[in-house]
Amino acid sequence: DYLGKVYVVEFFFSSCPSICPRMNQNMLKLQDEFYGNLNFGIASITIDPENDTPSHLLQHAKDLGVKHPNWHFLTGNYNYIMNLANKGFNIYAGKNNNVAGGFEHSGLFALIDKEGKIRCRKDKFGNPILYYDGLEEAGIKAIKEDIKLLLEE
Repeated sequence: DYLGKVYVVEFFFSSCPSICPRMNQNMLKLQDEFYGNLNFGIASITIDPENDTPSHLLQHAKDLGVKHPNWHFLTGNYNYIMNLANKGFNIYAGKNNNVAGGFEHSGLFALIDKEGKIRCRKDKFGNPILYYDGLEEAGIKAIKEDIKLLLEE
């Protein structure tokens, strides 16, 4: 569904008491910036598929105010999702019963180009910065700039 589109991927869970609400608010900023552009999308993948059922995620999207037709909340097999997060994207996610909510994960966003490849920018030394900080305004500013560039490719 995303082939030929520029999209952002996040790993989250709807009952997250820590960083997910801020990540979701920042995704709303991306939605607002690119609203109406059908060549842009967002994939929000839950790391708590036991509780984040399709109907629960649909309600979560409504509660957030999701309007972009290419913003999808995805769920599936727990082991598949964890493998996708940790090995496919190399973005940390895991169960931890000792933290609030029972899961821990990074607040990183992955930017994917029209060919399905992860894209990134470089730091001042030429080293790749693979992911964007989904928690801080600087990360959101940077990903907006790069989304615009990729949409023009």
